[in-house]
Amino acid sequence: MLTHINEKGYAKMVDISEKEDTSRTATAVATITINKEVIEKIKNGQVKKGDVLSVAQVAGIMGAKNTSLNIPMCHQINLVGCDLDFEIDDKNNKIKIFATCKSLGKTGVEMEALNACSIAALTIYDMCKAIDKRMIIENIHLLEKKGGKSGDFKF
Repeated sequence: MLTHINEKGYAKMVDISEKEDTSRTATAVATITINKEVIEKIKNGQVKKGDVLSVAQVAGIMGAKNTSLNIPMCHQINLVGCDLDFEIDDKNNKIKIFATCKSLGKTGVEMEALNACSIAALTIYDMCKAIDKRMIIENIHLLEKKGGKSGDFKF
């Protein structure tokens, strides 16, 4: 039986009121491919719109906090932590975005971590599109989750 469908076949938000609060953590990753010129401008703080990775960091946190506004069946959850990290791969002209979200609650934070990576990648794209419109955002996926009824997961 599908958990997000009611008895009439319509979408519903799952009732989690009977679940116990547990500590939950999820880490996701996204990759954005950018040309060498843009990577260098990001590293040297030369993008006209500002410090790209700092803005993407804040945007990713905001994305995590607002996940239930973007994904229809996501519950509003109380995040107790969210952090993003960026790895610049000069050899392959890529930036990897890692987001880790934590909560103490009844449902997981996988979607929050995935949304954080996505919003951070889109922010990088937005801030750099005047220099490179061929950027590619890809490979957004869950790396790890801990806690909850379904147990731990590692990609």
